[in-house]
Amino acid sequence: MNEIRDAILADQLDAVAGMKVPESYRAVLVRKDEQDMFEGLEAKEKDPRKSLHVEEVATPELGPGEAIVAVMASSVNYNTVWTSIFEPVSTFGFLERYGKVSELTKRHDLPYHVVGSDLAGVVLQVGPGVTKWKAGDEVVAHCLSVELEDAAGHDDTMMDPQQRIWGFETNFGGLAELALVKSNQLMPKPAHLTWEEAAAPGLVNSTAYRQLVSHNGANMKQGDVVLIWGASGGLGSYATQMALNGGAIPVCVVSSAEKADIVRSMGAELVIDRSEEDYKFWKDEDTQDPKEWNRFGKRIRELTGGDDVDIVFEHPGRETFGASVYVAKKGGTIVTCASTSGYMHSYDNRYLWMNLKRIIGSHFANYREAWEANDLINRGLIHPTLSKTYGIDEVGQATYDVHKNLHQGKVGVLTLAPEGGLGVSNPEKRAVHEDAINRFRNT
Repeated sequence: MNEIRDAILADQLDAVAGMKVPESYRAVLVRKDEQDMFEGLEAKEKDPRKSLHVEEVATPELGPGEAIVAVMASSVNYNTVWTSIFEPVSTFGFLERYGKVSELTKRHDLPYHVVGSDLAGVVLQVGPGVTKWKAGDEVVAHCLSVELEDAAGHDDTMMDPQQRIWGFETNFGGLAELALVKSNQLMPKPAHLTWEEAAAPGLVNSTAYRQLVSHNGANMKQGDVVLIWGASGGLGSYATQMALNGGAIPVCVVSSAEKADIVRSMGAELVIDRSEEDYKFWKDEDTQDPKEWNRFGKRIRELTGGDDVDIVFEHPGRETFGASVYVAKKGGTIVTCASTSGYMHSYDNRYLWMNLKRIIGSHFANYREAWEANDLINRGLIHPTLSKTYGIDEVGQATYDVHKNLHQGKVGVLTLAPEGGLGVSNPEKRAVHEDAINRFRNT
């Protein structure tokens, strides 16, 4: 791996194309024989630092339509947290089911799971049938893995019955020195970004794009008032940028004065600090408080000059969903994914049906949506929100930070890259966007 890394760092990508793929590599993984290690504990008590391991693993066989990528940097998403705490289910069930699809997918059903749904790196080898990409290409990857043998997937690949999230529902993910991806996951690395910056947006940027901008999601238009929960976080920070760039009016909900400053630095003007204003949407574990929904709605109208929100960008889930349904305007849209505070949503249906509101479920993005979202990064219209970068041996702590909401923006992980700040291949373009990049990195 050192020879490959050194060639990439020296920008000798033609040499990389002629190098042999190593037989093994270092990877971040969970072990199948430890999937019950947190049994009986509450989610908040489960510690990713105990379940995530960095170990040498065998390089998987390369199949048709696939590529092996030398990973310079990756990042931590909330699905890494879920994998590491084996919640809501152990991901080994996903791998077992995927392993039954074909002779080739048996590779994924192993006693360990290499995690990670983002990467930035260089293609080392491509399988039969791959013509768009070649060894030596600098790439990022989006995390949709599809088989595309069913008709349902050919209008929107997210509707493919065999749709899976790479690194979560498949093996050989991006938190590693090598990764196995399908060629239709690959996208060009933005040349003005470092490895860790380029690895950060993938999953969350594409998810926010489909959820908020795409016709498959909320189909946001100019002038829409958009309520964005967790607006400084890994998902919300991209939604905030998209709302601002798209001519919408974001109302950014955050949980601290520090996070309020972050979204203001992005250009947002309408900000609600939940902690300062002490919103408590639940009286107890089983009972929500409609008076708090009402108070929250009044605060939104104070900020907007009397307007309710056209779109609610909803991802916390259980804790906030009742309020989200309540505050959306008549005919408005609540678009939801993730549910990081709980999956069992509860709301008063009168405010939905009598006011003709819509709930739209959204999940990651298809290849075109991911490509378009990446192009916004490439053009310098959207910038990575990267708060801190760890080394691969510190990934347990990085995941713990995301689990405990100790981060802002995205948390990066250096894999083959020996230090941060490397990988910029277009310094002229970097200079044009330097101030904005640094501002968003200071999240």
